[in-house]
Amino acid sequence: MQQETLLTFKTQFEEEVYTGLTAFPKHLSSKYFYDAIGDKLFQDIMQMPEYYLTDAEFEIFETHKQEITDFFSEGEAPFNLIELGAGDGKKTKVLLRQLSEKTKNFTYRPIDISQHVLDGLSVSLQEELPKVSVVPQQGTYFEALERINSENEGRKVILFLGSNIGNLLHKQAIVFLSQVQALMQEGDLFFVGLDLKKNPQTILDAYNDPTGITAAFNKNVLTRINKELGGTFELDDFLHWEVYDPETGTAKSYLVSKKEQTVTINKLDLAIDFKPWETIHTEISQKYDDATVNWLADQSGLQVIKHYTDANKLYANYVFEKKQ
Repeated sequence: MQQETLLTFKTQFEEEVYTGLTAFPKHLSSKYFYDAIGDKLFQDIMQMPEYYLTDAEFEIFETHKQEITDFFSEGEAPFNLIELGAGDGKKTKVLLRQLSEKTKNFTYRPIDISQHVLDGLSVSLQEELPKVSVVPQQGTYFEALERINSENEGRKVILFLGSNIGNLLHKQAIVFLSQVQALMQEGDLFFVGLDLKKNPQTILDAYNDPTGITAAFNKNVLTRINKELGGTFELDDFLHWEVYDPETGTAKSYLVSKKEQTVTINKLDLAIDFKPWETIHTEISQKYDDATVNWLADQSGLQVIKHYTDANKLYANYVFEKKQ
């Protein structure tokens, strides 16, 4: 009997590219859109008139910042403001500035996998909001949350902004929410940004703009494979395609092969055959309504106690606590 070759991978990127492109149907994770080029493209996306999510969440923060921060601070008791996937903290600074001006007793604990991102955020906060106490936490969300729990007895307000939870299917979201809930105590809050169901064309335009920025962002995963793993993807041979199902609220992004072709990835000693119009699924962006959010909370041991929306009801920030 022929013995199977045991594959070894040097990085998670290598393993996930190999697994995703040898699966049927093919898939790649949207987390690999991001490198120096991908970060810049995403900044460009957030400036697009079609990409309503960032502006809508900014509007919520600017309109309701006093109510939100008073709700967070619960009087004068000290608390930890923890942000999952802090990034550049641009939106969060609206709330941090309000808390700082009201001299609330809190410590900001941004969590990010990238130390480089955390260093940049710390420098910018020192310049812009020097009174804010910042204690960065490098690591995965749950590693850092467990570390914070073991080191601090204080109340927690956990932020998860930008509708990042929308990158998870409902079953995955329930697992994620349940894991956060398990690390919450009575009195802790979980503040989550969620993109709402709306005109399907508005959603499609946000993820497939006419100038091609979102297409370039989606294709950056192929650029990374070429650059980091010795791939031979010809980007013009793949079409960026976005679909949205208004019944389920699920938007999906694909890269579609325009022709029959074979792509090699030298570092993985791998040749991938594509049929004409075969897809690589790259991203999911889930949209929500109140009934779905309440169901997800109930399944995760949480309950919704408050929510805020922008004037056009495009987007919402929901506040969860542990179910009583």
